[in-house]
Amino acid sequence: MTIQSTNDRMPLLTRRNIVAGAMAAGLSARLSAHLPAEAAKLKMQRLAWAGMHLKLGNASLFIDAMANPNVWEKSLGDKLVPIEPSAETYALITHRHPDHFDLATVTSALGTSGTLVYPAGIAPPAGVQFRLRPAAMFEPQILGDFTATAVPAADGYGDPQVSWIVSAAGRRIIHCGDTLWHGYWWHIGRQYGPFDAAFLPINGAKFSWRQPASDIPAVLTPEQAVAAAVILGARQLVPIHFGVQHAEGYAEVDDPLRQLRIAAERRGIRVNAMQPGEWQDL
Repeated sequence: MTIQSTNDRMPLLTRRNIVAGAMAAGLSARLSAHLPAEAAKLKMQRLAWAGMHLKLGNASLFIDAMANPNVWEKSLGDKLVPIEPSAETYALITHRHPDHFDLATVTSALGTSGTLVYPAGIAPPAGVQFRLRPAAMFEPQILGDFTATAVPAADGYGDPQVSWIVSAAGRRIIHCGDTLWHGYWWHIGRQYGPFDAAFLPINGAKFSWRQPASDIPAVLTPEQAVAAAVILGARQLVPIHFGVQHAEGYAEVDDPLRQLRIAAERRGIRVNAMQPGEWQDL
């Protein structure tokens, strides 16, 4: 039975799945709290474009990892960061577009023993040697000491896309791929927040690859990214998905990082503008 969502009601099945995901994330955090201090330290590394690398002990989890110079060629200003796989490696993708699912980079990271977790409903890659696991919306995936849960996102093409919530070592983050603005922010923030970090796209890109062109941003603008961070209860906003110039049919807002900082200061949001390759403790 489908029930129309309000501020306090959601579809019954969706609400059950969200509660289950929140319980699993909480269990992961409680278990991690009993780990030795050194083992429980979660580290994060920004990769190029929208990619992130989370590391906990000897385990790595990559999200939208991209290190292939052929994806954006000379249009991307980011330094491409070499992938450093671990003894235990997982990868998540938000959707199938090549700047978020770089198969060559994922294959390098996962080898033959890693696991790729992808949104259910998209076509999995063929002919790969690593393990594949589709993930339904709101169903937590236990990946060693990481718990990853797919939640709604909105793609500029209307293609299937998710955001990923990852919990480990008592920390919780959300990675939002290249989503545009949508109405699920309040549900996600209420059920899963607050977040230690929100990795949010900021370049407000418009594209003319599909005709007729809309001239409407197909990715969060800086102001929208800040608004999402507020709703999600993010303790810091790590900007991703910006820095492409002179790409045919693709245009960012002017100086997205400067616009982000202005909007964030106005709303009291901390911006953590990590550089590609930079490591930080989370």
